[in-house]
Amino acid sequence: MSLVLDPAAQDLLFREARTANTFTDEPVTDEQVQAIYDLVKYGPTAFNQSPLRITLVRSPEARERLVKHLAEGNRAKTAAAPLVAVLSADNEFHEELPHLFPHFPQAKDAFFAERPVRENAAAFNAALQAAYFIVGVRAAGLAAGPMTGFDAEGLRKEFLDDDHTPLMVVNIGRPGPDAWHPRSPRLAYEQVVTTV
Repeated sequence: MSLVLDPAAQDLLFREARTANTFTDEPVTDEQVQAIYDLVKYGPTAFNQSPLRITLVRSPEARERLVKHLAEGNRAKTAAAPLVAVLSADNEFHEELPHLFPHFPQAKDAFFAERPVRENAAAFNAALQAAYFIVGVRAAGLAAGPMTGFDAEGLRKEFLDDDHTPLMVVNIGRPGPDAWHPRSPRLAYEQVVTTV
């Protein structure tokens, strides 16, 4: 069975997509970010909990505050990217459940009253949403450079609060010169799929 999605879209989102390491100086607009969000907000999460939160870093001052918390190898590319998104998990996502899960508003207290349970759920589901976000950036014709090399506690104190857990930093823009590393290998179908 073949895929329904157009082959060009398959290439854009997956086969030809790479993690970008350089970017042009073309700005990423608020309208582009809004369009990305308006697409990826429909990706599924458990109980529709939608715990991902996005902090956009645009100003030179904020960029300087961000870069100091990144691993050395990530600093130059983040300093040069037109836009950077700090993706975090909201550990108090349950406060939105009466609105987001209206057919069972009691889920807020029935399942997520305890903070450790919320933190686990938020981390897992926000990671799903982070993947949707990266695909959404690609769908907008932009390149994404997701990174997890950072001081999480420093990043939390600088940009977030104790109710948010940083997941990744994503550089966003049009790919620049020598933006890509060669494609790394992938596992074969037989290495991943087992039929029982």
